[in-house]
Amino acid sequence: MLDWEHIFATRSSRMRASEIRELLKLLDQPDIISFAGGIPDPALFPDVAFKEAYSDIFSGAQVNAALQYSVSEGYKPLREWIARDVAKIGVDCTPDNVFITSGSQQALDYLGKLFLSPKDTALVTWPTYLGALSAFNAYEPNYDQLSLNGNRTPEAYRDTAAKTGGSVKFAYLSADFSNPTGETVDLAGREKLLALADELDIAILEDAAYQHLRYDGEAIPPIMALDIARKGGIENTRTIYSGSFSKTLAPGLRVGFVVAAMPVIRKLVLMKQAADLHSSTINQIAIEHVASRGFDAQVAKIKAVYSKRRDAMLAALDKYMPKTATWTRPEGGMFVWVTLPEGMDGAELLAKSIATEKVAFVPGKAFYADGSNANTLRMSFSCADEAMIDEGIKRLGRLISSAIKAAA
Repeated sequence: MLDWEHIFATRSSRMRASEIRELLKLLDQPDIISFAGGIPDPALFPDVAFKEAYSDIFSGAQVNAALQYSVSEGYKPLREWIARDVAKIGVDCTPDNVFITSGSQQALDYLGKLFLSPKDTALVTWPTYLGALSAFNAYEPNYDQLSLNGNRTPEAYRDTAAKTGGSVKFAYLSADFSNPTGETVDLAGREKLLALADELDIAILEDAAYQHLRYDGEAIPPIMALDIARKGGIENTRTIYSGSFSKTLAPGLRVGFVVAAMPVIRKLVLMKQAADLHSSTINQIAIEHVASRGFDAQVAKIKAVYSKRRDAMLAALDKYMPKTATWTRPEGGMFVWVTLPEGMDGAELLAKSIATEKVAFVPGKAFYADGSNANTLRMSFSCADEAMIDEGIKRLGRLISSAIKAAA
């Protein structure tokens, strides 16, 4: 058999299988209670609305355009709808500032390609979204911990990057109900990040995949909205805002978007032309049909369900988890982040949990750029009902309590 390794590009050595994608296979096992996949509940998909949308497309004058090549920027009526929607939260832009991608994951890949040269530094939270690390890894960066509550100065970030032969290019974060922790960056943290980015002269990549999924608490303006307010318009900002319809309408259509100043949009369009020409035309049209006819009602429906499941998971954690474990209390999104006593290993615990308790979760180590903090785990409440959540956390609490006693 041919040895391919010496032929592959050096960047391929940094490509790793996603632990989350592998764990999704467990969803096919009926005896497993899964808190692993951060995916929407398919029972909540607006399937009737999509059936009507595709029926309208195929029965009307749009069908030929829907099946044809299209512009790389994306379907204009959809970009117009997105521009109106983000304006409600302070992101004042034109449709020309909106770029359609094949899911927000493609946006992360494009942005990594656009900004990162080998040895450059990306500032990311500790932990951060595993999919972002996977996307950025191909461009051979270094990572440094983005801290919005510490005392690190811009010079400290700059010096660390210089020691590894590159420069700081961007800060990436999910400011609202982040994957994996469920935490939200407060207003002071967002303003501190804007000041840091101005000082370092870097971009801010704001991943807003969960923007619409707030269940309680006061909404905080997106970082891009604060940037626009400070700078007087989107063309003067350094924030790049990415969103998705995967968590609100349906992930299978793979429709995401980027909102940014025109110099960034023009570069992304060139990347799109080189990569896949454009995102699926018919899927973009269908998304626009469904969004324009009932987006707010769909969001209200899923929030009503997910908020109850969030509450059920937090109540079960309070009831069944040992006191030496701690966890986040998210105001929205899909995730709760659990920290176990030092010395415990989430991956080892998962193997035992699958074998004995039939409960799945994601070990937290994969979300750290440096592979640290093995004593953490991510749990999603989106695809389990309240009874399953209570039973699953009961089993998991029993397992963790036994593991702590055995280690004592």
